[in-house]
Amino acid sequence: MSCVHILAPTLLEYWAVRRTLPTAAARWAGVGLARWQPAREGSIVVVCGLAGALVPGLRPGTVLVPGSVGLPDGTMVHCDAELVRALVAAARTLGFRPVTGPLLTAPSLVTGAARQQWAGRGFVAADMETGLLADSNLRLATIRVVLDGPERGISRQWLSPASALLRPRLWSELFWLCRVAPPYALRAATVLKVGLERLAV
Repeated sequence: MSCVHILAPTLLEYWAVRRTLPTAAARWAGVGLARWQPAREGSIVVVCGLAGALVPGLRPGTVLVPGSVGLPDGTMVHCDAELVRALVAAARTLGFRPVTGPLLTAPSLVTGAARQQWAGRGFVAADMETGLLADSNLRLATIRVVLDGPERGISRQWLSPASALLRPRLWSELFWLCRVAPPYALRAATVLKVGLERLAV
């Protein structure tokens, strides 16, 4: 199989990919793909990391392998069917029940009432990267693990961690994030590893 380019938005997600897939073609792409240079047309790209749930009941730790990804302007992109099948099978092999509903790519963290609004339009979760690849003519997929949701949402101020750390009211969120985010990022990377092994076979 051709080389798979793995994009990890945050440094934490990149650490998880590197720890799990040390020889993979992985890049720390930045939030909103701010640090990534586009790949050649036809390349295989998988975005790996965390996401926020939009629908109630989608618990933290849930594995997401969306079949399609949408943008706020209504653009929809279908993920590569072969990649999706491999990732779904990998998740099930590892004992997870992957959710394959549509993912929203938003320009910022989706919080509060906005979660309900986007859930009403059919999206199950949100990220800030995958849909930005819609016009790149890539074989595209994403593997995400739910970090937060309507029942327990994180503040959008964590997009600027340095300033968020100066706000004592957010410290309880910080302790929670330090506890759950690393294992969830590793979960996403592990599903990806098993999925890529299936594709290689």
